[in-house]
Amino acid sequence: MHTILKYSIWLMAILLLIPVTGCNKKHSNNYWLLLLMRGETVEPVPLGTAGDPTAAAGYAILAENAITVIPDPIFSVTVIGNIGLSPQTDYTAPLFNWSLTGLATDPYFDSIHIPPPFHIYCAGNTGGTTITDLAQATGADEGGMIFAYNNAVSRVHSAPASAYYNIGTPVAGILTNYILRPGVYEWDSDVFIPSNLILAGSAADVWIFKVNGNLGMKSGRFVVLEGSALPENIFWQVAGDVTIGGNVQFKGIILSAGSIELWNGATIDGRLLSQTTVDLDMATIIQP
Repeated sequence: MHTILKYSIWLMAILLLIPVTGCNKKHSNNYWLLLLMRGETVEPVPLGTAGDPTAAAGYAILAENAITVIPDPIFSVTVIGNIGLSPQTDYTAPLFNWSLTGLATDPYFDSIHIPPPFHIYCAGNTGGTTITDLAQATGADEGGMIFAYNNAVSRVHSAPASAYYNIGTPVAGILTNYILRPGVYEWDSDVFIPSNLILAGSAADVWIFKVNGNLGMKSGRFVVLEGSALPENIFWQVAGDVTIGGNVQFKGIILSAGSIELWNGATIDGRLLSQTTVDLDMATIIQP
C-alpha cells in the first residue's frame, strides 16, 4: 500500500510539473503522458464497409465532378485502391490522363496507375451495377460520402475548448510543431500545417479535424503517427479546398466539400473523398 501511494504521488507530481494538454508545442518523449491525459472516447466517422462498392469505404478516391492526373500520364500517379467518379458520366476530360483501358459498356475501366485487383468506376460505365453502386457510395444515406461528411460536421469539439477549439500558433489554424492527442478538433478558419504534425495514440483512438475553411500542408512535411495510431481512424472534414504540398506524407481520410489537390511527390495513407474534384501530380494514394 505504501509503495502504491508513493508512486501515485510521484506520478501526480510529474503531471503537475509537465503541462500536457490536447496539443504539445514541441516534440518530446511524452507519449505516455498524452495517453494518461486522454479525453473521452470518440467514435469513427462511418464510411461503410471496406471494399463495399456501395460505400465510401470501397474507394481510395471518390469524387463527383473530376479526378485528374497532372501533367504526365506515364508513371506519375499510383493508387492502391478503387477510384469512383459519380454522378459525372463523362470519362474523357473528367478522368484526364488516366490512360484508361476498357469500354463504357464494361462495369469499370483499368489504368496503368492502378494495380490489380483495383479499378476505376465511373457513372458512365453502364455494365453491371456500377451506376447504382456509385450513387450510394457518394450519397447521403448511411455508408455514403455525403452521409460521412455530415456526420463529421455534427460532432462537437472535445473539452477543454482551449485544447480542441481554434488552436494554433501564432494564430488559430497555424499548427506549428504540434503533438495532438485523440479527440474532436474544430476551427472557424483555414488550417495550415507548416511543420511536421504528430498524432499520438493507440490503435483504438480516433481523431476528427473539423476545418470550416481550407486545409493546406507545406511541402516536405509529414503527419507522423506515434504509438499504434492508425490512418483509418483519422478524419479531416474540410468545408473548403485541400492542398497537400509536394513530398508531403499525409495520413487520414479527407472528407472535403471542395477540391483536393496533391502536389508532386505527395503520399497519403488514407482516402480522398471530394464533393467536387481531385487533382493528382506525381502522387501516391494507399487506402488503409
